[in-house]
Amino acid sequence: MDITQQFFPLLKFNTKGMIKKINIKGVLLLVLISNFGLLFAQESEAVWRYQTGGRVYSSPAIAGEKVVVGSGDSCLYAFNKADGKVLWKFKTEGAVHSSPAVNDAYVFFSSTDGNLYAVDHNTGSFKWKFSSNGEKAKDIWDYYLSSPKLAKGLVFWGSADNSLYAVEQTTGALKWKFKAEDIIHATPEIDGDTLYIGDFNGNLFALNINDGKLIWSFRTVGDRYFPKGEIQKGVSVDDNSVYFGSRDYNIYAVNKRTGRGVWNLKEGSWVISTPTIHKKMIFYGTSDTHEFVCLDKFSGKKLWKVALPMRVYSSAVVIDDFVYFGCFDGILRGADVNTGEIMYEYQTRGSRENYSKVFGSEGKFKPGFELYGNDYLESERLIHTLGSILSTPAVDKNIIYFGSSDGGVYAAKVITK
Repeated sequence: MDITQQFFPLLKFNTKGMIKKINIKGVLLLVLISNFGLLFAQESEAVWRYQTGGRVYSSPAIAGEKVVVGSGDSCLYAFNKADGKVLWKFKTEGAVHSSPAVNDAYVFFSSTDGNLYAVDHNTGSFKWKFSSNGEKAKDIWDYYLSSPKLAKGLVFWGSADNSLYAVEQTTGALKWKFKAEDIIHATPEIDGDTLYIGDFNGNLFALNINDGKLIWSFRTVGDRYFPKGEIQKGVSVDDNSVYFGSRDYNIYAVNKRTGRGVWNLKEGSWVISTPTIHKKMIFYGTSDTHEFVCLDKFSGKKLWKVALPMRVYSSAVVIDDFVYFGCFDGILRGADVNTGEIMYEYQTRGSRENYSKVFGSEGKFKPGFELYGNDYLESERLIHTLGSILSTPAVDKNIIYFGSSDGGVYAAKVITK
């Protein structure tokens, strides 16, 4: 366990006023004082950090006093959320690049060994596993596995064998399966009795969760260079629409009852990030245009965007009036939901130690670094030494938990009202 007070997030408050540093019993406080009095007081130390043995793309799940998350070292970990102590871990035969789902008895997750697992919520002891016909990655940017979703006593989970499975939570027995047209690494989304899932052939399917029967399907537009329009990650659903991104450079809104298009916006880049819905807005990140974007969810009109040094694949979380998201540069940022002003930054250990390998002093790629050059595999490896944040953060009160490509699982304090 590595518990430290040396990881100080870079807090930026873009308002009129000043930041004062105050030491109280060895704890550094950053206090923003404006013309109108005290706005924020923030303890700037990391609450805890744990070093796993592999990259952490998995998104943490909070279960009571535990935080549960997977790692590329083939293990699922359960931590005490207060101090980061390992309560238990369970080892598989492959990387755990799915995110766990938790009920009162079990934790469910998948691995690149092709299995869906159920382990005891309290002890991590093995309960059952369900085997697909095998896992594979589409390419080096296919980072995530499908993560399980729970409803009506069933676990719903997709696989690279082109199938979506519904299995019993208590026994792992198969109830039904749906055959798609390509890899399913997207995570299912459930709304009432309807399940929504995308595949790597550009299909979005709406299924009846009771029997797996198809209600409707929607096909992405496609692009000259990515004609399949792959749906790599997940979808979000509100009262009227399903929102999702694609490798065909589009983000889509589709009528959730009919499967007909509502709007789409061509971004000029893959949109892997699952959109986050907040009031009348949706938030998402882009791949090679290196942006974080806010749209009006009804019209698809762009309300604001933030230029970034690298990609955003993870999803955002909203806390009060701030939206938090991770980036491949190893920095977790918090922005004002209404304006996009960056108000908070937390830099991972990998980013602090290796930033100069990739970026110059102005935050742009240093001379000689090519993201998609002849040695793009080495470039991708270097990017991940920055502690890239592909994990979608989980929040409990004023603590945010997330994983990083530097192998760390982090708990840090964030801005609250």
